[in-house]
Amino acid sequence: MSSAAIDPWSTMRQGKLPLRDGRVLGYAEYGDPTGVPVLQFHGTPSSRLLHPDDTITTSLGVHHIILERPGFGLSDFQPGRSMLDWPHDVQDAAAHFGLDRFALVGASGGGPYVAACAYKIPHRLTAAAICGGMAPIEEPGVLASLPPVRRVGAKLGRRAPWLLRPLLWLTQNPQRNPDRFLARYTSHNLAPDRTLLSDPGFLAMLRANYLEATRQGIGGFAWEVRLVSNPWGFDLEQIALPVHLWHGEKDSSTPLIMAEYMARAMPHSRLTVLPDEGHLLLFTRWEEILRSLLDA
Repeated sequence: MSSAAIDPWSTMRQGKLPLRDGRVLGYAEYGDPTGVPVLQFHGTPSSRLLHPDDTITTSLGVHHIILERPGFGLSDFQPGRSMLDWPHDVQDAAAHFGLDRFALVGASGGGPYVAACAYKIPHRLTAAAICGGMAPIEEPGVLASLPPVRRVGAKLGRRAPWLLRPLLWLTQNPQRNPDRFLARYTSHNLAPDRTLLSDPGFLAMLRANYLEATRQGIGGFAWEVRLVSNPWGFDLEQIALPVHLWHGEKDSSTPLIMAEYMARAMPHSRLTVLPDEGHLLLFTRWEEILRSLLDA
């Protein structure tokens, strides 16, 4: 067996799929192409390249598909999009892959998009999970809990969104200096994440991921910050689908207060707090998370 075949961070299949409005959506597939479909929504900024251990995915018989949101990686930018536009793209992607129903998992900035799909297309979902996900920042205590640099971004997203793009280009742009960006963007991650970040294979994948996420420029990143910083456009209390919330107690990127609020807001949600995990729990607890989606 070749080393590539057992590399947990290797990419399997990737490409672009057409959408009904003429745009294209980037994607990557991992695991078993004939297996149970699980669609993943990446964080912000991120791309199809950042994925959990593929040996676990394959062993559980899962067809794991990561979809890139507009403006990231291979996906065309969508001017003026809202969070509730995303479920339309997801349904187009499902049609492309011949999927009737499927499970969803989203990490960090991908979490709100899982909620949007649970709200708008629950009939298409078999299960849904949010791992270290963002919460609406207008809720009491949420904004104050963010790391300082992300707090500034959220405030600009609400009050001066036109400043986001030039500011991110200057201060949070992987294309200018990927190593400096990676060091800054992970500087507040605590010990549980540091173990994973010391894995050379994972770190190389993370670096390539940030470069790929911003290959079109910083516009997709800036628009996402704006979207998540303002009202999401739907009522969490109206989500009837059970959503499993996974959160690390030592998550310094999206602190636990966010998951606790989401658990209160979504009446059928289930919150699992992992005391020895941080923000990267999607990668350290992938098998447990996948099994919960398969058993739902």
